[in-house]
Amino acid sequence: MSFEMWAEKYRPKTLGNIVNQKEIVERLKSFVKSRNVPHCIFAGPPGTGKTTAALCLTRGLYGDVYREHIMELNASDERGIDVVRDTVKTFARMKSIGEIPFKVMILDEADNMTSDAQQALRRTMERYTETCRFILCANYSGKIIEPIQSRCAPFRFSYLPRDEHDRYLKEIAEKEGMKLSSEGLEAIFEVCSGDLRKAINTLQASASLDKPVDAKVIYSITGKASPADVRKMIKIAMDGDFIEARKQLRDMIQKYGVAGSDIIRQIHTEIFRAEIPEPWKIKLADIAGEIDFRLVEGADEEVQLSALLARLVEAGSDLKPA
Repeated sequence: MSFEMWAEKYRPKTLGNIVNQKEIVERLKSFVKSRNVPHCIFAGPPGTGKTTAALCLTRGLYGDVYREHIMELNASDERGIDVVRDTVKTFARMKSIGEIPFKVMILDEADNMTSDAQQALRRTMERYTETCRFILCANYSGKIIEPIQSRCAPFRFSYLPRDEHDRYLKEIAEKEGMKLSSEGLEAIFEVCSGDLRKAINTLQASASLDKPVDAKVIYSITGKASPADVRKMIKIAMDGDFIEARKQLRDMIQKYGVAGSDIIRQIHTEIFRAEIPEPWKIKLADIAGEIDFRLVEGADEEVQLSALLARLVEAGSDLKPA
């Protein structure tokens, strides 16, 4: 089964089934009850239910025939001023036939719209309010111009907490007859950090191997190094064994196929979990940031990662009691 089929199968069909976003759900339910909706901005990180909430809201308004009363556009694909002038405007000015006197336009990834398109959109929103309501989904609401923000009711979505994340994945695993271990759940949360769409995608990719889903499978599927291996490499380096730490680094890259920038992010995370004085955590975080910047600028990956290990060896030497 493809990810799109999985996503549709396990996507909540009603507002009451949306995972975690309780305050937002209550506000949206009040819109359904009053049979009226303002223009809205759904803002927040990816995979937290923005598009799902918009679809559940319209389903609550129109029932099972909701698809006849809405239009979905992904602004990351169609984001120019011509789309607003033609597609959006044409849909917005046509009256809805039915109990609800307006239709709903869902603009996904609205923060990717060009400035000119947003300027054109604000006038369309104002002029055709009686016949169309707009729901703008965005990862970064600050990229949407102020005139549009002032016309919309804001909704702030947040990442899922660990308990909600685990409960939902366990439910899917049970329905699909998958063996999902507690270590596998922890690894998925470590990799996805509350992005439920990414978590479901990771779970599905792991299930395709037809093995029990544990931490080893998750890290091999996602191209991430095991945190335990990263901690081991940092400890070896800070104990002063540069050659062995470098060997451990190469083994991780070969084993997991992980990119250098991802290794640096994981090292950065583990630095703050390590039991070292805070001034050194700050210093090492600064070093990791510098190495990451050099990689982004096109520096050689192996040279820069070796330099980072050398700084860890230096830090470990300075931390040893005289």
